[in-house]
Amino acid sequence: MKIIAQIKQPIEHEMRLFEDKFRLFMSSRVALLNKITYYVVNRKGKQMRPMFVFLVAKMVAKGEVNDRTYRGASVIELIHTATLVHDDVVDDSNRRRGFFSLNALWKNKIAVLVGDFLLSKGLLLSIDNEDFDLLKIISVAVREMSEGELLQIEKARKLDITEEVYYEIIRQKTATLIAACCSIGAAAVKPDSQHVEAMREFGELIGMAFQIKDDLFDYGQEKIGKPTGIDIKEQKMTLPLIYALNQASPKEKNWLINSIKNHNKDRKRVKEVIAFVKAQGGLDYAVKVMKSYHSRALKILENYPDSPYKSSLLLMVNYVIERKK
Repeated sequence: MKIIAQIKQPIEHEMRLFEDKFRLFMSSRVALLNKITYYVVNRKGKQMRPMFVFLVAKMVAKGEVNDRTYRGASVIELIHTATLVHDDVVDDSNRRRGFFSLNALWKNKIAVLVGDFLLSKGLLLSIDNEDFDLLKIISVAVREMSEGELLQIEKARKLDITEEVYYEIIRQKTATLIAACCSIGAAAVKPDSQHVEAMREFGELIGMAFQIKDDLFDYGQEKIGKPTGIDIKEQKMTLPLIYALNQASPKEKNWLINSIKNHNKDRKRVKEVIAFVKAQGGLDYAVKVMKSYHSRALKILENYPDSPYKSSLLLMVNYVIERKK
């Protein structure tokens, strides 16, 4: 967590203020809702999304933030939390960041209603303040996240994902939300400027690198809170696997697809798949692609003058590909 504290350092004041405002934005007249949202707020993760919003805003506006910045960060967090709550219901997941999920504690019906409540809170926060440009950015992100999930489900049934389709899935599922955080950061302080698109692209590149790094964890030996081989067990086609399939002979390809479709719960077989992917150079290829996204993101930052906020964003970009979990 030391690196996260370092990244957060130039925006510590804004992040503290954001937490107070965010609590206010989540409040309701229904006691049960307040109890549940209190539980949600107190189990926050690293808070990468609001950090992106504030760091980008301060870098673009030379240290300035405004009320729109706080609302933008809050809208992102409200709507993202709503999608996570719904995800846990869909996945029948009982844990979230090491804590019980809402559906585990309050059952599915309440969890879905709380997700709807958070979504409406996010929408109204933008509408009431006429932040229509910020609302459009986050709404596009939510649409793309849903499409990306559905595209992945559709393709997982046939295991026919090409590299191009894989990039489209991770762009929509993961990168689009980080892109939204960065473009909202810019749009909050410099609406209708070239910074909005530049920062959207910057966030998208980081998101792509982030997801590929996540895929690589599935093949690693480190304890990262996610068991090795879980993507294979869930029949998820990740970049190392797609590359290995493309390099494989027809016989090896059949064995691989059969292993993933019919033997994904067999630990020995999963280990054999991981070994095969490594031997085919799947990991090396994925690292190369991840580093290419990483360097393109850094190139965008070169256009901005040096500042503590730019330094933190540089740290963030490097953390994305160097993190251990």
